Amino acid sequence: MTDIEIAREAQKQPIQEIGAKLGIPSDHLLPYGHDKAKVSQDYINSVQGNENGKLILVTAINPTPAGEGKTTTTVGLGDGLNRIGKKTAICIREASLGPNFGMKGGAAGGGYAQVVPMEDMNLHFTGDFHAITSAHNLLAAMIDNHIYWGNSLEIDERRVTWRRVLDMNDRALRDTVTSLGGVANGFPRQTGFDITVASEVMAILCLARDLEDLQKRLGNMIVAYRRDKTAIYCRDIKADGAMTVLLKDAMQPNLVQTLENNPAFVHGGPFANIAHGCNSVTATTTALKIADYVVTEAGFGADLGAEKFLNIKCRKAGLAPSCVVLVATVRAMKMNGGVAKADLGAENVEAVQAGCANLGRHIENVKGFGVPVVVAINHFVTDTHAEVAAVQDYVAAQGSEAFLCKHWAEGGAGTEAMATRVAEIADAEEAQFAPIYPDEMPLFEKIETIAKRIYRADEVLADAKIRNQLKEWEAAGYGSLPVCMAKTQYSFSTDPNRRGAPTGHSVPVREVRLSAGAGFVVVICGEIMTMPGLPRVPSAEAIKLNADGDIEGLF
Repeated sequence: MTDIEIAREAQKQPIQEIGAKLGIPSDHLLPYGHDKAKVSQDYINSVQGNENGKLILVTAINPTPAGEGKTTTTVGLGDGLNRIGKKTAICIREASLGPNFGMKGGAAGGGYAQVVPMEDMNLHFTGDFHAITSAHNLLAAMIDNHIYWGNSLEIDERRVTWRRVLDMNDRALRDTVTSLGGVANGFPRQTGFDITVASEVMAILCLARDLEDLQKRLGNMIVAYRRDKTAIYCRDIKADGAMTVLLKDAMQPNLVQTLENNPAFVHGGPFANIAHGCNSVTATTTALKIADYVVTEAGFGADLGAEKFLNIKCRKAGLAPSCVVLVATVRAMKMNGGVAKADLGAENVEAVQAGCANLGRHIENVKGFGVPVVVAINHFVTDTHAEVAAVQDYVAAQGSEAFLCKHWAEGGAGTEAMATRVAEIADAEEAQFAPIYPDEMPLFEKIETIAKRIYRADEVLADAKIRNQLKEWEAAGYGSLPVCMAKTQYSFSTDPNRRGAPTGHSVPVREVRLSAGAGFVVVICGEIMTMPGLPRVPSAEAIKLNADGDIEGLF
């Protein structure tokens, strides 16, 4: 059966029963149909005095066309922990329409380790992304409107930094010219679109504590500069109040369930290759107050998602993970070892051993944050005993443990052994978590720290304009912010074709952007795009309704 067929046969419980498993009263659940609901802010406020449960982060090796299954493993581990009697909640991100219709497919897990309703989650869900898109573009419209009606703030039209967004992959909109067609349409200027998940509004929604914090952060966003290079803020445009109104419901976490009827919070969706790539602070901190264990994920490989989770989200929210689960597959190890995708079905222990260098680099990096690491080998039917043993032996030599996990085929039963060990590690409170750089370190040194310690680069290449920009932001009081690296997810380097664990490379910085509201500096490296394009054969070509009115081809 396909993932979507499995999801369609799910025996879902009413969402009120799912909430009751975490002690959420039904009157604090705002239903969206029968199987999904938002959790009220009043309830979130009421549990803030509770002690925190144990936080478990799921991350992965660098993604390959062979597949890794990070979300699937997050769901499977959560089900496994509940299966062994641990009160556990799952926290994952919402799916963007861009990759769903592009090349990635859905973002709700797979096989018998899924969150449902899968079709809703991968499409419009509860409308959070639409609210973010609308709030972002309202600000863009108000900026141009302010300029049109006299520009009393003296905005330099050449220095408007606020672009528009769309939750779709559309390369034609990366660079655009607006306001053509005459005086009535305003003043023409060059601008462009980013994908919604790259919006600073998305980042703020995922980092804000409550509506008051949300509006403050929105107001702090820098949207343009005057000719003397002084900043224009969102609050100067007076858009922050209306934007908060549009985001009021979107701020509330979404509660759904796994195929095994365990609670899952699905909220927020920044990409880890161009943003900080984590579930919302509101969802994660709420789950920690009402569950004994919380399993969450960070996007793409540990060099992107986990690094930002640990250096940005945990720093901002005062979180500390008790254990990190690093997902790998035998197939991906072989691909990192030089095997072509078409040949992955044949046993090749030597290629597995060669490809394990990528896994080892991630293990070492995560341990550098002071957190214990367990490896989940996401099982495929083509894996042989010798290949699995090669991975387990390699991981043991790195001072960690690797568990063969069969959650895709067996659900929570396929992760019981790993779940038991992860709970033991979390309960032992062995973690001594700390970010890898202090707040007071200069911005460029923070960039170098990540490039050298995480990517193993020899140097960071940045011209004088970029270095001077960073110094100007430090002088303006932004030097204590963390940095959010935007680069390819496929490699430790900025070259997506360099698999394994490359060394001796350079990290070219193309651009830096100050996200003053979100509270970090975005560092754009190599050729990474904040508006992706569709592949030659997009997934959208296979998505349709069948004769029964059911969706086909979504995942």
